[in-house]
Amino acid sequence: MLETADPSQPNDAAQDAGYTLEKSRIASILAAVDAGDRDALMAEMEPLHPADIADLLEQVGAQERMGLVRLYDAEFDGEILSELDESVREDVIDVLTPEVLADAVRELETDDVVDLIEDLEEPQQEAILDALEDTDRAAVEQSLSYPEYSAGRLMQREVVMAPEHWTVGDAIDFIRKTDDLPEQFYHVILVDPRLHPIGNVTLGRLMGAPRTAALKNLTEQMFKVIPATQPESEVAYAFNQYHLISAPVVDDEGRLVGQITIDDAMIVLDEEHDEDILRLAGVNEESTLSDTVIATTKRRFPWLAVNLITSILASLVIAQFEVALAQIVALAVLMPIVASMGGNAGTQSLTVAVRAIATKDLTAANMWRVIRREVLVGLINGLIFAVVMGVVGMIWFGSPALGYVIAAAMVINLVVAGLAGTVIPVVLEKLGIDPALASGAFVTTVTDVVGFFAFLGLAVVVLL
Repeated sequence: MLETADPSQPNDAAQDAGYTLEKSRIASILAAVDAGDRDALMAEMEPLHPADIADLLEQVGAQERMGLVRLYDAEFDGEILSELDESVREDVIDVLTPEVLADAVRELETDDVVDLIEDLEEPQQEAILDALEDTDRAAVEQSLSYPEYSAGRLMQREVVMAPEHWTVGDAIDFIRKTDDLPEQFYHVILVDPRLHPIGNVTLGRLMGAPRTAALKNLTEQMFKVIPATQPESEVAYAFNQYHLISAPVVDDEGRLVGQITIDDAMIVLDEEHDEDILRLAGVNEESTLSDTVIATTKRRFPWLAVNLITSILASLVIAQFEVALAQIVALAVLMPIVASMGGNAGTQSLTVAVRAIATKDLTAANMWRVIRREVLVGLINGLIFAVVMGVVGMIWFGSPALGYVIAAAMVINLVVAGLAGTVIPVVLEKLGIDPALASGAFVTTVTDVVGFFAFLGLAVVVLL
């Protein structure tokens, strides 16, 4: 079992500012691995938290990682596996001996085991399932029977429940004499005779009440029951929205089958945020720093291809004004400014809208108010920058008319950017398309096309 440092003492394995591993410690660990010095490795690894060890394994190269895992061997902790990125986890499991792997997974709660094996290949899944006791294996297989990314996959099977007629004394006596309690729990779940959850009692209220007090009189006012088939994104939203600490999970007949705790819900919420950021950039949400060059290239290529197509569309607009560009070179110089400002403004509105949709803050009730606000923001910013660029155009090229043209184009494009950045993700969401995944390409295309057309079209009308 891996020993961790006393949390009350400063951890010299992490820098004060960011809790990142010190370069000197990483170098010492890798030196011990190169020398095959297990004692030196153990001395360096002993103070590290499993999350720090997982970070270390993700940061080093593949060969160094494998050497470290082999030398660390029997000290490998199940929590390290649960902290590892999926792409690295598979490689580590392949290196661990069956005995070490078995000891590691036996230490984990069922939800951690499910998270560990659900994305592995079948031989690796069987190796982990074979290491579990029969009851734990049955619980894990039951969880795996639920849809992917559902509450049934996210929940842990270990719960502390009590009949609705129990008193505080009954619950305390039960907790004290039971050996297989969850490692961490926050509530005692009250159930009726058919195992339907009817309330939660926090440990604080349990310990603070007289032994004769009825548990049903101590239940929390806020009580949410999670269906096992509910998408995990909805679960994370409920935890965040209602400030839940834990919630019971029920099957189709409303019977208690497990519970979800706040740490797992917040991991899902964090993953949702990460996915939104990556999708807005057109990057596959499965991309990690540990990916190979080939894998990274394959994941990024499709979106670059889409971007190429949209760029060609914008170029076709420019091609319609070839004569104007040939006669007035200044248009080619100023044209990228209009498109760039529109693209940036559209991205700002788009980011706000996508985030609001994800958190359910943007609804039918406030949609038009938000759209109106973004359009007005685009108008005001457009007017401000129109004055700036109008002056720049007149001073730079000595043409007041050119200044008027770029000023008008700036206003038009920033207004359209605010409108497109809000409306496009809303429309895509209504069509069942992930707005974080597809909005960026559409908004960029709209602002480029409108910006080029407005600027060059006005230039043809005013200057030629």
